Amino acid sequence: MSERDHGGAGQRGASATEPPPDPQPPARNRTGTRRRRISAAIGVFGELLITAGLVLALFVAYSLWWTNVLADRDSKRAGDRVRQSWLEDRSPGSLDTKDGIGFLHVPSMSKSDVLVMKGTDAEELNKGAAGYYTKPVKSAMPQDQSGNFSLAAHRDGHGAKFHKIDKIGKGDAIVFETKNTWFVYKVFSILPRTSKYNVDVLDPVPKESGKKEEGRYITLTTCTPVFTSTYRYVVWGELERTEDVDPERTPPKELR
Repeated sequence: MSERDHGGAGQRGASATEPPPDPQPPARNRTGTRRRRISAAIGVFGELLITAGLVLALFVAYSLWWTNVLADRDSKRAGDRVRQSWLEDRSPGSLDTKDGIGFLHVPSMSKSDVLVMKGTDAEELNKGAAGYYTKPVKSAMPQDQSGNFSLAAHRDGHGAKFHKIDKIGKGDAIVFETKNTWFVYKVFSILPRTSKYNVDVLDPVPKESGKKEEGRYITLTTCTPVFTSTYRYVVWGELERTEDVDPERTPPKELR
């Protein structure tokens, strides 16, 4: 046998010992694997979104509850100071605006009274009180012979003193209590929704209420719908009578 024959035989032997190439997985299997991975990723992402949503919901609920707790505590302390000052000094005089000018009673909205303070900025309303407007339209005071005693309070959070304002109906009583006088108003008009920029509702003669002549009016305003500040809810009342406060502070019949 020639040398060339030996070389050829060696080459053929070497080729025979090489391992066969790895078989390629079918294309259908590769597609299925990708789909499973994508489905798993989507599942994890969905669970994260659900968890984040639950955490956010719990945080919002906790925030509303906690701000109510803090605001109620602040308003009670301020209200106690106001009532204590009234006990110490029964003499007539100008309204003291430091801690509050009096208490709002609206039986159809709440069984509790609401302290009324000066101003409607967050600094005042976050204390769990209602506030009378100093801007953009200055509020009249209850004792004024004409004008619009205009108030605002939160609908939710920070005490939510006007949370159930939608329970007020025409003909319902609104009573404002000061050191020496009960001011008894009667609701005559309600505006369930208006722009938050509509300041005409605060005018001395609130024409959107249907009134065209001077009178002694009261206006309650708050945000609507609940948990938003998109629009404003407005309630108007007109003074029916006043009653002097007796030594026992006997409330008018509307509050008994």
